[in-house]
Amino acid sequence: MSYITDKKPHVLLIPYPAQGHINPLLKLAKILHFKGFHITFVNTEYNHKRLVESKGPNSLDGFTDFNFETIPDGFTPMEGDDDVSQKILSLCESIRKNFLEPFHKLLAKLHDSAIAGFIPPLTCIVSDYSMSFTIQASEELSLPIILFSPANACNFLCSLHLPTLFEKGLIPLKDKSYLTNGYLETKVDCIPGLKNFRLKDLPDYVRITDPNDSLVEFIIESIDRAPRAAAIIFNTSNELENDAMNALSSMFPSIYAIGPLSSYLNESLQNHLVSLSSNLWKEDTKCLEWLESKEPKSVVYVNFGSMTVMTLEKLLEFAWGLANSKKPFLWIIRPDLVIGGSVVLSSEFVNEISDRGLIASWCPQEKVLNHPSIGGFLTHCGWNSTTESICAGVPMLCWPFFAEQTANCRYICKEWEIGLEIDTNVKREEVEKLVNELMVGEKGKKMRQKSIELKKVEKDTRLGGSSYMNLDKVINEVLLKQNQT
Repeated sequence: MSYITDKKPHVLLIPYPAQGHINPLLKLAKILHFKGFHITFVNTEYNHKRLVESKGPNSLDGFTDFNFETIPDGFTPMEGDDDVSQKILSLCESIRKNFLEPFHKLLAKLHDSAIAGFIPPLTCIVSDYSMSFTIQASEELSLPIILFSPANACNFLCSLHLPTLFEKGLIPLKDKSYLTNGYLETKVDCIPGLKNFRLKDLPDYVRITDPNDSLVEFIIESIDRAPRAAAIIFNTSNELENDAMNALSSMFPSIYAIGPLSSYLNESLQNHLVSLSSNLWKEDTKCLEWLESKEPKSVVYVNFGSMTVMTLEKLLEFAWGLANSKKPFLWIIRPDLVIGGSVVLSSEFVNEISDRGLIASWCPQEKVLNHPSIGGFLTHCGWNSTTESICAGVPMLCWPFFAEQTANCRYICKEWEIGLEIDTNVKREEVEKLVNELMVGEKGKKMRQKSIELKKVEKDTRLGGSSYMNLDKVINEVLLKQNQT
């Protein structure tokens, strides 16, 4: 269904400036464009530069009614030389202090362009909920705003209940010894919608020793502003997170699960803006040719996402665990994956895996996961990777790194039973054992069957499905409201 009218609706979408936030919001932008909206997508200047460098100088030009704009990230050029998305605390501080004014200037520029007749007037903002300064800007212009959560509903629910965890005395931790002395096994029964969760299963921002932790303050500030939005939408489905969505629905009048968004693009939107992607690293597509030579469901795909970093020692444990498993594997190793230096693997390792292993710097992940040769996914459990793996019907080995990945890991391993967890202090023997269990063991067979069954969540985004109807409702009741007045 197209929503094109004489006065075309114009939506501005702005993600938190990190790869895992940009990806799902760009997917939503493509869906809305497909449904007849004029789109303005806002990146930081730094990420826009990276996007152009990865895709080519003209890769973002020439899309009808789909424009990219930028705002500065508030860092000095020297600070921005590295991947600023990994400087989470600095970035959050900059968002609080530096983003509102340039965002105001961008809105004024769009207003002038609309007055001149170059673009339709802006009718709505869709903002990552972590970019909560956009709420103030929208109120000043009397524009409706929708907040978008790229992570799961569980993460939002935990953020909402941070004050409860303080009141109950569960956080802050008394000191750092509480990270390892068994305290994190404490059951958490004060968050409605989460069953049998321990402190260690909650997002890792609860593991604080300072009651005035700046990241927690940033999260609470964002959550406190959320009720001012016209609606809050999640890249999840009621099928995946029924309890968490029910708990949130009892607290917010307009809250909707509209995902998993990758499922929309797998179906009706396959050819829509097909060349428009959001990878900030250059993709190596040769790995798809390599996969063609492998047997069905024989390859382990390994990718720790866009922000995970590890010591060289841990990387070598993963490396030799994979090598010793004797299973074919495709491993994505970003240039900045190892803390403090580049990855150099020994000639001994390279010789050992020469007939069955391929290492690449980045790849089109969804194409890889949906390739017939992929039999399992060793993942950091980011929400994008989790839902993409579910939509591909691929079971997982889980090594969560930070943020809500610990909660995602619990869902994968305990709730949905489609994965196994690798210990934080990873050892090669465990990796070898779990890779073999995943690929050829009895547990692996059961997980593969459950993964195929869970893949049915895709129906939520099909015509008549709950996520499909929720998105239609958001479009008609919020996104088009300003256009109809």
